[in-house]
Amino acid sequence: MEPFTLVIFGGTGDLSRRKLLPALFHLYQDQELSKGFSILCFARTEMADEAYRNLVQEAIKMSHKAADDRDPWTNFSRNLFYLSGKYEEDESYARLCQRIDQVGVAGEDGSRNVIYYLAVPPEVTPAIVRALEANRLCRERFKTRVVVEKPFGRDRPSAADLNRILRTAFDERQIYRIDHYLGKETVQNIAFFRFSNSIFEQLWNRYYIDNVQITVAEQLGIGHRGGFYEPSGVVRDIVQNHILQLLSLVAMEPPVSFEADFFRDEKQKVFLSIQAAGEEDIDQLFVRGQYGPEKGNSSDTPGYRGEEGIPSESNTPTFFAGKFYVANWRWSGVPFYARTGKRMAKQVTEIAIEFKRPPLRLLGGSSDLLESNILLLTIQPDEKISLRFNVKYPYSIGRIYSANMVLDYQETFKTTPHPPYERLLIDCMKGDLTLFAREDSVETMWGIVDPIIAHWENFAPRGFPNYAAGSWGPTEADFLVKRDGRRWNTT
Repeated sequence: MEPFTLVIFGGTGDLSRRKLLPALFHLYQDQELSKGFSILCFARTEMADEAYRNLVQEAIKMSHKAADDRDPWTNFSRNLFYLSGKYEEDESYARLCQRIDQVGVAGEDGSRNVIYYLAVPPEVTPAIVRALEANRLCRERFKTRVVVEKPFGRDRPSAADLNRILRTAFDERQIYRIDHYLGKETVQNIAFFRFSNSIFEQLWNRYYIDNVQITVAEQLGIGHRGGFYEPSGVVRDIVQNHILQLLSLVAMEPPVSFEADFFRDEKQKVFLSIQAAGEEDIDQLFVRGQYGPEKGNSSDTPGYRGEEGIPSESNTPTFFAGKFYVANWRWSGVPFYARTGKRMAKQVTEIAIEFKRPPLRLLGGSSDLLESNILLLTIQPDEKISLRFNVKYPYSIGRIYSANMVLDYQETFKTTPHPPYERLLIDCMKGDLTLFAREDSVETMWGIVDPIIAHWENFAPRGFPNYAAGSWGPTEADFLVKRDGRRWNTT
């Protein structure tokens, strides 16, 4: 890894203090950063370097006790700097250029590697990118990369506008659209698990798989994110990115290699193959919900409309369930069910691949009681892979028992999961785009969900709130799979 300067726009914000700077400190402790690194945080608040270092140290102490240790923190903080300025002011960018020259270390070729991390609200991103371009800080002065946080727009037209702004200032190979879900170790392992085990790859198709279920369930509500969540809702927040990314990893074909563009080409083919829902089909294929108070405990757990900053008549959905089809040779006819929501019964992210049941009645008809074989990829809270299969119960007469064979990552590898930002930051520093969203995929994913969002915004829901906090969502979500003769896999 070459020396680099990481410029964090929004250096005093929540994302920087809670995620980015603790991740960078942990990477420093693990000796993952190059010797010539520097971190320059840019924000509006007037502050000296030392005052900012104290602020960051207090934030890091919340997650890393080692910030109390004198030597690691002192050595790390020597590489941490602060610059106050206005995002739309040319003078601020002139001073930014000077500070980069002062704190940065040149590489072997004499140039400086600079990574711009836009840890700012999405509406601020275009102004910063335009200012960087106007001040020749994108291509001319330094070797640069830019990291952009989601949401990447709020629909396909706005995503295309954002991409045009980014591509005017930077080349696509310089743009890192970050989705922290893709930095989770278990998410990355989906492709490796599939393509390195022939016993599963041979079965990974419509002939053997009955359905795929993706669940991203959160126990928490919206917290203090009401200002963001109310105009966004669950589809923009989770479905357009996390859900569709997980779906693509399950459904993609083997890439020519694991180089970034080959890998992202195969994911894009999946997005292009997802059948678009006509307006007349949306109510049949998709279910929306909004949480109400928890039953018997309404004072402690308010409904969505009782959360801070939410209108009392809000129709913003906090729950989504739906059925997607991937119209290609491998997956034709196989439903991909997905559900996600706030204030659900359990905090869990998992993918359940359910195989078809045996076609014959065996063992004197006891196969009527057979459970399907299910391969379960659990992403959080525990990282594990489990396979459910049927065996004869000991000393019984034809009694079938469903057993689980489990690989627990923490038990097997004796490691503590690292926050996904650490992996993604390292990939960006190394110039590896594999786990970052590409321009065409972002716009295609918006094209998949835009008709759903438009239909729901044009037609008010009936009976919101329609599920209690602490439940698995509205009953309509159960009917969605039951009418297909199936049921949700709930661990």
